[in-house]
Amino acid sequence: MGDLAIRVTGLGKRYRLHHEARAGRYRTLREDIIQLPRRIWSKMRGGKDEEFWALKDISFEVKPGEIVGVIGRNGAGKSTLLKILSRITPPTVGEVDLFGRVGSLLEVGTGFHPELTGRENIYLSGALLGMRRPEIRRRFDEIVAFAGVEKFLDTPCKHYSSGMYLRLGFAVAAHLDAEILLVDEVLAVGDVAFQRKCLDRMGRVTENGRTVVLVSHDLGVIRRLARQCIWIDAGALARIGSTGEVIGEYLDASFWQNNQSRKDVSFERGTRNIWFSSARLSGSAEGGNISMGDTVTLAFEVQADPASGLRPVCFAIGVRTEEGVSVGLVVDVDSGFRVAQGVGSSMRISVRFSHLMLYPGRYFLRLWAGSHDGNETYDDRQDCLVLYIADTGQVSQRRLLRSQGVLFLQPDWTIEK
Repeated sequence: MGDLAIRVTGLGKRYRLHHEARAGRYRTLREDIIQLPRRIWSKMRGGKDEEFWALKDISFEVKPGEIVGVIGRNGAGKSTLLKILSRITPPTVGEVDLFGRVGSLLEVGTGFHPELTGRENIYLSGALLGMRRPEIRRRFDEIVAFAGVEKFLDTPCKHYSSGMYLRLGFAVAAHLDAEILLVDEVLAVGDVAFQRKCLDRMGRVTENGRTVVLVSHDLGVIRRLARQCIWIDAGALARIGSTGEVIGEYLDASFWQNNQSRKDVSFERGTRNIWFSSARLSGSAEGGNISMGDTVTLAFEVQADPASGLRPVCFAIGVRTEEGVSVGLVVDVDSGFRVAQGVGSSMRISVRFSHLMLYPGRYFLRLWAGSHDGNETYDDRQDCLVLYIADTGQVSQRRLLRSQGVLFLQPDWTIEK
């Protein structure tokens, strides 16, 4: 089977969840023994077991030298899949064939002891990860240089900062001599420079024919590293194919769960001479998902009270972050737009934001309608829509985090002699 590195057929993992008729407090061993007959009787009367399938009928194949990304929401079954591939837990049904030595990066710092020095922990962690002592000795200098902890190599790890601890742990795991490497959400360790080093390392491991299965919520990392992608949803295989297509469908599904249209959004304040009856967001990409740099369209419908007659109206859109920081306020007249004659019975208006360069994260939109002088408010909807923006690796090769700012800037750079 030289043309395959991994073959998964009909994989399923079932857990049994026991629900007691009556939950008790934490018990000591003595209390547990004394109350054992009562617990057995309680289980016979009211306790029941529930089957939970963490994975259901998963089948796929991975060729040697490929990097395959695995995406999905929290609790979808991604980590369970890697644990089965790593032989940490057995499957309930199905088969897994692995053609080559397997290395796992499921948790950074596996086997580290705070009382041991960095040097000692390299050997301990490497042994637990399956590396032989001669292999660790051969890779030792490379591991230390990669982690950047040369000065603190003989210092107990309990004195390391969290960043140093994570860097050393990743460095050990990243230098495993394995044909198949399983990585679970560990590329976000350290600072920006170290993250770039990790990404470069992951990109180079396939040059020697190694296979990588990478689980991550960072879609930018998945897009940059993986050519194939697997989307797992509620334990089932939702989609497998090229990374761009799968991420697009995944974002599309997430978009319609999060950036949903709002009909009859709750009224907050205003005279109600004119009011918003519905609002929705859509993106320029196929399916409507929104990434950094996309064009975003906000469409809303307004209705007017016939008894109040035609009234000139001004529309404004506010955008804020989750922390309450105002990103900006858009007023229709700033763009040369005005509903001069007022709103009749109803009207539909679209607002197009071209090349929206907000950092990934969640933003809240506010819709306002009122008089042009601002003295009268017809309708005001606070946080009526939620805008989710993702980093899919299309804007920058580095990892873009919401903590780095609100607005992504791309100025022109020049050198003057």
